[in-house]
Amino acid sequence: MPPLLKERKSVPGRNTVMCSTATNPWGAIYKIAAGKRNTRTQITTLRKSDGTFTADTKETLSLMMDTFAPQDNRRDDNDYHKQIRALTEQPANTVDDREFTKQEIRSIENMKNKVPGEDEITRVIYNHAFKTLPTFITAIHNGCLKQGIFPTEWKNAKLIPIIKPGKERSYDVSKYRPISLLNIGGKVLEKLMINRINHHIHNNEYINKNQHGFRPQTSTIDAVMALKDYIEKDFKS
Repeated sequence: MPPLLKERKSVPGRNTVMCSTATNPWGAIYKIAAGKRNTRTQITTLRKSDGTFTADTKETLSLMMDTFAPQDNRRDDNDYHKQIRALTEQPANTVDDREFTKQEIRSIENMKNKVPGEDEITRVIYNHAFKTLPTFITAIHNGCLKQGIFPTEWKNAKLIPIIKPGKERSYDVSKYRPISLLNIGGKVLEKLMINRINHHIHNNEYINKNQHGFRPQTSTIDAVMALKDYIEKDFKS
């Protein structure tokens, strides 16, 4: 047995999320992240890459962070990474996009954000702040758009490790599925940018009609039905 911590016995229905039986498995995961479900699971000793085991909680957490959120080290860049990094450092020579409007920000006030990030600001709190100071909130996001930045504070995340079903007794760091809870300001800015990008892509028909993933109102069922129609057409010809 490795040293340090021992894991308590599993309690069915409490510390195991069974995606195969859950109607909405992500709902259960966010209940765990929000602390609304008692998991009775402790952080356990983990096996390092050299085959040895972590000696204490600090070393275990360091191993988890190195795995889930590795450092961005320029020395590890390959030729492709170096090219991308160089492109990001060049000044933009395109026409500035139009500013975000208050209506755009208001349209995403129903965005799902059940669990707050590091700043502890929920969607409800953010919506109240926007209704009170709409011009100020809009100006913040337009400042990010104009300067082409994503504030560092909005990149911070609260990381919740959740044990994968059937991996309770494993000592591999991959037994955990990390859930990153981002700050609400960053989630709003991300949603605003995604809406703009999607609008541009769809208006200019840059997406192939046969692509069903990552498109609104399409699914794997549509892909299967398209394949069925294609096969049936050949049978009839």
